[in-house]
Order: sequence, then C-alpha cells, then structure tokens
Amino acid sequence: MSVYFCSDLHLGHTNLILNKRGFKSVEEHDEYVIDNWNKTVHKKDKIFLLGDVAMETHKYYPLLGRLKGLIHLIPGNHESPQHVKHILQYVNIISGNIKYKEFWLSHMPIHPDELRGKKNIHGHVHELSLKDDRYINVSLEVIGYKPISIDEIRDNINKKGS
Repeated sequence: MSVYFCSDLHLGHTNLILNKRGFKSVEEHDEYVIDNWNKTVHKKDKIFLLGDVAMETHKYYPLLGRLKGLIHLIPGNHESPQHVKHILQYVNIISGNIKYKEFWLSHMPIHPDELRGKKNIHGHVHELSLKDDRYINVSLEVIGYKPISIDEIRDNINKKGS
C-alpha cells in the first residue's frame, strides 16, 4: 500500500479548465485527470484528496466513483456542507484538517504559527506555491495532473535540504 496526495481536481469547472489549464474541453480535462490518477493509484492505496473536487455542485461527484484507491477527502472551499451526503457515496472518509506522519494536511495553507515543527501539505493556491519550504503544494497544476506519493514528497524535501 502506498500513500498519495493531490488537490484541486475542479472536475467540470469550465472556466478554469479551458482558460487556465488549457484543455480543449471539460471532458478532455476530466478524463485526463481520471486516467492519470488510475495509472498512479492502485486499489488498496490511500489517497488524501485535499479539496475542491468540483465547483459547488454535486453533478461531478459520481466521477469520483471511477477513481482507484481509498480516498480520504479534506474538503476545500468549493465543497458545500449540503453535498457531504453525495460525496460520501464515492469517498471513504471526510474529515477536517489532520496530522499525518510529519505533516499537517489541509486544503488551504495553514498559518505558520500553527505548524509546530511540521510541514503542511495543501492545495488551494494552484500554481502560486508559497516560497517557504514548510509548505508543499499538491494542486494538480503543480504535480503534473497526477497524485504524488509521500515517498516523492519526502525525496523532494531531502533534495532541498542537501
């Protein structure tokens, strides 16, 4: 079993997909994201999805049912509380921010005073990563549109530290 992270799928988000991500259609984007996910994540792998599955609509949540792995969702600013019952049909766990190993996991970067010696794996900022080694941005645009493993994150941290 491996552990993976990603954020900001934004399935079905026309403006972002066509104008910022440069895909020709919503369908092309969504299929690309699903294919990359399933080529990376296996059935028994754990994946932390750090928010913004879609844009405040449950219309695209069924696409989550096509994704491999045991999905732990930490909701983002585009998940509405009234959609939790819909999302729970397709993910294994929904929680707020959590500690996992040597990391804090959240959708948005957490305040530096709250890090308490840990690093923060987050999304939300898309390609505008913070210039601070304590923050690891896993927005799809930054990680090549496929989930990133905890081992790869640790390797990246070690490379920066040497």
